[in-house]
Amino acid sequence: MCGIAGVFHMEGRDEPPAEATRSLVQAMADRLIHRGPDAEGIFVDGPVGLGHRRLSIIDVAGGDQPIFNRDRSLCVVFNGEIYNHRELRRWLESAGYVFKTSSDTEVLVHAYEHEGPRFVERLRGMFAFALWDRRRRRLMIARDRLGKKPLYYAHAGGRLLFASELKAILADRTVDTSIDVKALSDYLSFLCILAPRTIFQQVKKLRPGHYLLAEGGRVTEHGYWDLDLGRLDQRSPKDLEAALLHELNDAVQCRLESEVPLGAFLSGGVDSSSVVALMARHASGPVRTANIGFDVPEFDESAYAEQVARRYETKHHTERVKVDAASEDELERLVWHLDEPFADPSAIPTGRVSGIARKVVTVALSGDGGDEVFAGYRRYRVDMLTDRVRRVLPEAVRSRLIGALGQVWPRGVDVPRPLRLGNALEELALDSRLAHYHSVSYFREPAKDAFFTEDVRKKLNGYSSFEALSEHWDKAASPDPLARMLYVDLKTYLPDRMNMKVDKMAMMHGLEVRSPFLDHHLVNFGLRLPARVKIRDGEGKWLLKKAMEPYLPNDVLYRPKQGFEIPLAAWLRGPLAEPLEAALEALGRRGHLEPAPMRQLFEEHRSGRADHADKLWILYMLELWHRVFRVDG
Repeated sequence: MCGIAGVFHMEGRDEPPAEATRSLVQAMADRLIHRGPDAEGIFVDGPVGLGHRRLSIIDVAGGDQPIFNRDRSLCVVFNGEIYNHRELRRWLESAGYVFKTSSDTEVLVHAYEHEGPRFVERLRGMFAFALWDRRRRRLMIARDRLGKKPLYYAHAGGRLLFASELKAILADRTVDTSIDVKALSDYLSFLCILAPRTIFQQVKKLRPGHYLLAEGGRVTEHGYWDLDLGRLDQRSPKDLEAALLHELNDAVQCRLESEVPLGAFLSGGVDSSSVVALMARHASGPVRTANIGFDVPEFDESAYAEQVARRYETKHHTERVKVDAASEDELERLVWHLDEPFADPSAIPTGRVSGIARKVVTVALSGDGGDEVFAGYRRYRVDMLTDRVRRVLPEAVRSRLIGALGQVWPRGVDVPRPLRLGNALEELALDSRLAHYHSVSYFREPAKDAFFTEDVRKKLNGYSSFEALSEHWDKAASPDPLARMLYVDLKTYLPDRMNMKVDKMAMMHGLEVRSPFLDHHLVNFGLRLPARVKIRDGEGKWLLKKAMEPYLPNDVLYRPKQGFEIPLAAWLRGPLAEPLEAALEALGRRGHLEPAPMRQLFEEHRSGRADHADKLWILYMLELWHRVFRVDG
């Protein structure tokens, strides 16, 4: 796992391109030291400059970057892992290419040399890379299919800047940091900003499954992969169990190559436990596992993790910590590493467990993606239920039913968000696309408009964050409503919230995380499963749980789902109440959000009249981001 950065000055109509400066590339790479503490590489060739920070995993002795082809006409800097690099090496060697290293990175230059940019379709892995083609005066940057590795870029003034993290692009102080109000609106709804937007108008995120080509004064974006929503797999459940085990086992096995200590996160949930069980089948010795335990029982899963650790005789490392409120120093450190406004509170325990894991391993396999591929979240079950009701009951009947139930349980009653009947009633009145938006959003239109200043409302010009999801919903041409929900989440929620969180929090500690459930072969297999084997008898991930019954205890497989949570509501009424109040006052002076509605949320929450923890955390993290990155606008 590494960090990459660079600049490419493109040709103008009447003048040659400017020269790249080593000082800028060095400054960009310096902001990525945490991603690659082991080595640094800087390459400048006329208009292009490439920077690399290395965390050594494969070919520790010979894999320093940049890496070149034989005549040095091609140069690459790379972040990630190519799991099928040995297979690709054999293919390229049979075509006459000679390798100088055993690194997976060298595969990229020779595969490009052989096939051009479309070689990226052959890669199995997680990656972001930049490749300089000196002969064609072309720069290619690319990102993996499911957005495991981040890649930001800014195209302005005849040049292209790119980096693994936004803060590296900001090392160039000429980059325009004007706020993108549509991105701000999306952040309030989704806790994060969805690609291709970033918080800044001039900086973009390269979308997963895409690459950019910069040549001849132009920048063009190309999609090379999409999720497969083909015909549903209608085999029997037993046959599908066997097929799932085969795909998951293969995804785990190909992620075990490493020349440094490798292990796994073991939370005690279904997904991470499944990964550890299958790792144990291939390991030559005990699997190293890492877990974080909490002193508050409702947040602690360590007993379940220990069950799995004992069963597979892992070398288990647990640290029990207090569920203490994060200090502002800790929060500001997280904000710096997260780059953009980001309000998923599970970033705090994710950062803490990454630090624990880094004490014993450099590479950790995780269970990330299992919920999004095999329908593990409660909201999928709620959405499927309301979709069935919507299909059966005419609109007039639904309206009367909603009105009657609303008298018993008014909408907006403050109970745990996944269980809110008020939300479910609202969604019943909507079409499937809007219902899905409601189930994943926090601030929503039209209520969100009251928080924006008049100036922001004018700039938004009627924009709704619903649009950020609806384009994917419309593209998901499947008659299966669950498949469409999963497609949208795999295009938005997964890469921009879950993967971004895990990457940034792990790299804060120089830890590489590999996710077997996000192998693109397994993801396509999962999407083609019919809904009846994903959700059955009230159980999410039904087929995965059935397939893992021979390998895991029933109380690990079938206990209620427990998220990676913190007592946020209590923190914001207690030790973080004063910092929150001060942050809201400062945020109200910045000109984007109105002070009065923010103050109302705070007062209602502090008094206990309502639980507005989610929304207040969104606002708090926004102000901390302004403070850390010193952005006034």
